[in-house]
Amino acid sequence: MKLSILRLLFDFGLLVLIWMVQLIIYPSFQFYSESDLLPWHEKYMVAISFVVIPLMFGQLITAILQLIHNRNWFSIVSMFLIVMVWVSTFTQFVPIHDAIASGETNKQLLEDLVFKNWIRTTIWTLIFIWTFINIFRQLSANIAAHNKI
Repeated sequence: MKLSILRLLFDFGLLVLIWMVQLIIYPSFQFYSESDLLPWHEKYMVAISFVVIPLMFGQLITAILQLIHNRNWFSIVSMFLIVMVWVSTFTQFVPIHDAIASGETNKQLLEDLVFKNWIRTTIWTLIFIWTFINIFRQLSANIAAHNKI
């Protein structure tokens, strides 16, 4: 159960982060001039990495441990969704951020960043809901077992 709570904390952290990125941070890139976006983006990437990297690795590690200890629908679907987010991040978003960092910014690229990020926003939202439902089921089963004693 402790691993499940830890997993829920990582999932919740990523849920809050991705919604802030989707609704506030990425749309704000469109309001910077190209000359102002480049230094801001560089600072943003360094700062956000201190938040994103521990959360993503924490989520991945706890999901792997859950899969090892209890291979069930929850752990299998969780791992599938987490792998989808990682693939999306490295195949879609790293190249976009690399383009921004190299000064290849245009309106379409910044609009694509916001539009494509709905994929990760949706997946991380589903992951959180999936984990929350799993913990609720665990707690319900524990309460039912305790009441039988």
